[in-house]
Amino acid sequence: MLTLAPELDEFRAEFERLSAEADQLTTGLTDAQFNWHPESGGWSVAQCVEHLNTTARAYLPVVDEGIADAIRRGLYGKGPFRYNLIGRVLVRSLDAPPRMRFKAPKIFMPPPRRGRQETLAAFRAFQVQYIDRLRQANGLDLARARVSSPAAYGWLRMPLGSSFALMAAHERRHLWQSRRILASPGFPNDI
Repeated sequence: MLTLAPELDEFRAEFERLSAEADQLTTGLTDAQFNWHPESGGWSVAQCVEHLNTTARAYLPVVDEGIADAIRRGLYGKGPFRYNLIGRVLVRSLDAPPRMRFKAPKIFMPPPRRGRQETLAAFRAFQVQYIDRLRQANGLDLARARVSSPAAYGWLRMPLGSSFALMAAHERRHLWQSRRILASPGFPNDI
């Protein structure tokens, strides 16, 4: 088995932890509970997880492009890596608990209602795909390799390492949001 660079191995452990956390949060929920909305009109747990799936679906191809470009350009290096201010600020702004609220870009809006098992299976599959990209990025200079944001139409490029940190922070944020939904007044515990 390939030994990952320490920074990438930390990301791997975090994606595995997030997958387990999503399972733990949703185990035992009915589809009705999974799709329940707070009276305030916020998202359901289903929408939070589907948003993460939609984000992964859009983000993984640009990560693939960033990795392929770094390999073509010979951008190899050993960490630890230092990331630019933009990457650090983006990661911090999307982490949990939220410091600022953002409206999700249209490209990342969750699809209509889906079942818990299907949604969680997709989430787990995306965690495996992120870990696969970590293996592909092993040995690359994670600060010099760049990834474009699928929501910024190519004008925002960040370090590859920051993009992995951003995805993990974004997942922590929406799993935190899901925990808050489950603790909301009015959550139907008796369904």
